[in-house]
Amino acid sequence: MRLTPGQRVHFVGIGGAGLSAIARVMLQQGYAISGSDRGSNAQTEALARDGATIYKGHNPAYVLDAEMVIVSSAVATHHIEVLAAQSQGIPVYKRSDMMAALMSGHINIAVAGTHGKSTTTALITHILIEAGQNPSYIVGSSMGNTGTNAAVGSGRIFVIEADEYDNMFHGLQPNIEIITSIEYDHPDFFPTPNAYIDSFSRFIGLLPKEGLLIACADDVTTNIFAENRFIVNLPIMTYGISNPRAAWRAIRLRSSDGGTAFEVVRRGAVLGTINLPLFGRHNVLNALAAIIAADSQGVNFTDTAAALKKFKGLARRFEVRGEMDGVIVIDDYAHNPTKIKATLQAARFRYPDAQIWAVWQPHTYTRTQALLDLYAASFDNADHVIVTEIYAAREQAIEGVNGAEVMKAIQHKDIRFIDSLSSATEFLLKEAKPPAVIVVMSAGDANQISADYLRLKFEAKSEV
Repeated sequence: MRLTPGQRVHFVGIGGAGLSAIARVMLQQGYAISGSDRGSNAQTEALARDGATIYKGHNPAYVLDAEMVIVSSAVATHHIEVLAAQSQGIPVYKRSDMMAALMSGHINIAVAGTHGKSTTTALITHILIEAGQNPSYIVGSSMGNTGTNAAVGSGRIFVIEADEYDNMFHGLQPNIEIITSIEYDHPDFFPTPNAYIDSFSRFIGLLPKEGLLIACADDVTTNIFAENRFIVNLPIMTYGISNPRAAWRAIRLRSSDGGTAFEVVRRGAVLGTINLPLFGRHNVLNALAAIIAADSQGVNFTDTAAALKKFKGLARRFEVRGEMDGVIVIDDYAHNPTKIKATLQAARFRYPDAQIWAVWQPHTYTRTQALLDLYAASFDNADHVIVTEIYAAREQAIEGVNGAEVMKAIQHKDIRFIDSLSSATEFLLKEAKPPAVIVVMSAGDANQISADYLRLKFEAKSEV
């Protein structure tokens, strides 16, 4: 692929987390960007403000003067804009086809894993920005500190969230890789757990001999890859909390003002204390990975600790949306069993005296079907559970797989199925009594529940 600033590039599905970030980077690099999606969102609106041409809906005419077309993983080969591009001889690419060219000339830090990759990518990016290294970056969600999910920096480093779906991360040329976890996911693309693991194996194989792998030793599968790399004497750095053999460890985890405090130990030597404005053991692990990545780029521990104290989080990653009448509302992107469990553990840790209301929108039929037994044991830290209808995303319905059946599979003392988002909001308005925390977990559109709950509460209070 040949990329030259000034080229007109059209994105099909530009509102998605992956494509919107790539479009933003290319826009800042001087490309003429257009894109289409079935609806608008915060990312499309921001891109439009910054000079991209955004179309709501799809039309073959949108691609006709483009020099290349980039499609999201959800776009089918028979999509009308794809067919129009092909009929005109306009090349059509996936994300994996273009990333190496887009990131050429940088030291590339790629963050992969089933869980935690967005937060870890953002943490690394934030530390490097605070250290004055001005990296380029692509993150799967908007950062609180920068207000965006991607940017072009003047520095030598490019930090990217390395998405395994559709084997996007196979198109990268990483110098440093972080693997946070490997746990079977995306059954619509990876037919078996072995296929999923093999994809990560190929990704790790992209590292040059001198490339550094930073691996979570607490995760069983990731640790196996780390040990195999150690055996053949390739650069490896491990981190963990529970695994005593990890090179970097977090110890003495405890609650602090607005977050979690812990000590960092490197090969037996205590480096100092981190005050992380995030909650949950999983986020301590994410921070450890970021600390190691920053250390590899010459950022000293004191500066890293100071930077982490200022981290403002990510959109829809344990994002506190507001509080009304003693009820706190939180949005989170949790959509598989381990993420749900970790999010609810963090909620219980942060709000030990509150009633925890878990509102879960299952994401995709294939994931719901394949992981149903694991979902059943993910809600122990919630006092009340609401399951909505499944968010289909890119899929067709599977007979017998629906929200009502999912609810039946979950063993919980207080669980109910409420099919529509508006009905779930109405139920919460009536039943959530202070002190309470509503945690809306969704990779789809159920964050509308959070917005509507707070709006309706505010309106009712204003009328009094």
